[in-house]
Amino acid sequence: MDTGLLIALLNPTIALALGAAFFVLWLYQRHRPYLAALAASYCLSAPGFLLQYFVLPIGVELTKLTSNICFATAAFCLASAIVARYGRSVPYVGIGTMVGGALAAFIWFMFVQPDLTWRILSVNFGFGGLSLLIAAELRPVRNNGPTEKILFVLALLSGLNFIVRTLVVVVAHGPFPGYDGFYGSSYWTTALLSHALLSLLIALCLFTATALDVMKALKAETHTDPLSGLLNRRGFEERAALLLDQCGKAGFPIALVLADLDHFKALNDQHGHEAGDRVIADFAAKLRFATGTRGAAGRVGGEEFAVLLPLSDLASARLFAEAIRTFYSAGTVDGLPPGTRVTASFGVAARTGNEGLVPLMRRADEALYKAKKNGRDSVRLSYERPETAFVPEPSGREALRAR
Repeated sequence: MDTGLLIALLNPTIALALGAAFFVLWLYQRHRPYLAALAASYCLSAPGFLLQYFVLPIGVELTKLTSNICFATAAFCLASAIVARYGRSVPYVGIGTMVGGALAAFIWFMFVQPDLTWRILSVNFGFGGLSLLIAAELRPVRNNGPTEKILFVLALLSGLNFIVRTLVVVVAHGPFPGYDGFYGSSYWTTALLSHALLSLLIALCLFTATALDVMKALKAETHTDPLSGLLNRRGFEERAALLLDQCGKAGFPIALVLADLDHFKALNDQHGHEAGDRVIADFAAKLRFATGTRGAAGRVGGEEFAVLLPLSDLASARLFAEAIRTFYSAGTVDGLPPGTRVTASFGVAARTGNEGLVPLMRRADEALYKAKKNGRDSVRLSYERPETAFVPEPSGREALRAR
């Protein structure tokens, strides 16, 4: 087998292997449709490369057209998958314009005004523009992590490869009158090698991004309560420790709100566990909406919830709890008999000094106990200053008295 054939088979082999790998990933991650698009992209590019070297019985022109249709479809799938992977709106019009324009120019310079050099330029410029379009789409997310930054750089390099390399080689080695000697030219050799390298790098980056997605999903599952959709106790404690550390270093106030659904056991006994689950889910949804993204909300017990509120003192945390209490007690829960009123009690504690989560939760829990003991459907505050609170250094006169 000659060297030219080995090089010609390099890209389709790599493409098929990558396509198969992404397809297997998609079989296990059906909720990530961009993996199917990536599999289709790499699988379609394989016959595209093969038909550049082998001629079908339909003739050279139609074989080349079929090859470029495969490339165009593969590019469309790849570009759409990369953008969709990052949750951005896929610019189908822009992608279609770049790909369709390149294909239309190829058809023109193949059948209307045959010119191999212009066919090369039009296809490469179209794909180069598509690569730069993807780089522009990735620019807002390029600082989200290392894979985003690497993929952004690879999109730029791909655009430069299609445009600059093609121009340099065509200018340096002159126009190509036909396919005689074309597959041994510097253009074809550099095109195959650069495309193989970039395809591998892009695929490895996307594999890494997919692995990170899976790890993130697994972590979310272990830290999320399935019924309420809030953090479970473990997830809440980890998130709370991070927020306490950040607020402590910055000197910002932070407060904790504990909530407990009133008479929940009686509600379960009277209306059934399914109704109880709906009550928990309904309360959690309201709590999550009120907390937003600034704090951490979790289900830390059967019917007990916790919310950590950064940048909140005791007064603002009390307003938060009162708003939730009033809003929840005035509403109804789907599935419960009309007129059934469900309420919740709240305990609030604001952090003092470098107080940790455990003593902060203990104080909020004591305040919650007072709310439950004094009639429920109320908010109680903890005014206790724990021993771990910051105590200012004594003045000189006080120090002398202490001696």
